[in-house]
Amino acid sequence: MSDLSVEFCGEWFRPDPDGTFEIGREGDLEIDDNPYLHRQLLRLVRESEIWWLVNVGSRTSVTVTDTIGGVQSWLAPGTRLPIVFPTTTVVFTAGPTTYELGLRLEGSPYEEVHRDDPEGGATTIGMVGFSRGQKKVIVALAEAILRREGTGLSEIPSSAAAAARLGQPVTAFNRKLDTVCDKLDRIGVKGLRGGPGSHATNRRARLVEYAVASRLVTAADLALLDDDDAATSDGREEGR
Repeated sequence: MSDLSVEFCGEWFRPDPDGTFEIGREGDLEIDDNPYLHRQLLRLVRESEIWWLVNVGSRTSVTVTDTIGGVQSWLAPGTRLPIVFPTTTVVFTAGPTTYELGLRLEGSPYEEVHRDDPEGGATTIGMVGFSRGQKKVIVALAEAILRREGTGLSEIPSSAAAAARLGQPVTAFNRKLDTVCDKLDRIGVKGLRGGPGSHATNRRARLVEYAVASRLVTAADLALLDDDDAATSDGREEGR
């Protein structure tokens, strides 16, 4: 029996250690009939007693992280990554839809060390701090994927829809989104800028992938969307 299991939408699959396991619009795991999704995007293969996740697509990058968000990689087309943790989360976006897979490896060579999340104050990742208003922007974009139970698929809202969810003008929302993306770009998070001075067109999708996989936002943060923040009651805009 395979020592690797794959979960999608509550259904489990066990790749054959002596073969290949294809994931995409077609294959051993048929994700969705989404026309933006590659027929085969990912491949699982075991070589020299090591399981590898291979991105066989041509245009879609994939976010791969241990489930607690301590280690994260961006798997570009044509590259591959060894699966070494007991549990691994795989997140990718095709068109307007974000997908999440879970991998479980028995007898993994590494252990996950859990730590308590800090309470209170601004959210900090590495040397970057986010204001409450900036974090609300991230949560509004990731709301669908945070609300659903288990792994699966969810839609990413447009900037206009997310701004409306927060009761903000879209211009104010986009300014905060710019700031969030700039901060993460400066610490090396890939895919948030399209080039010098210009943002990637799919930055909302990439931001959601990164924020959810790294646990920058969790389901507990959904309370922010219903919170009447005192910082806006006096007419001042929350932190940019």
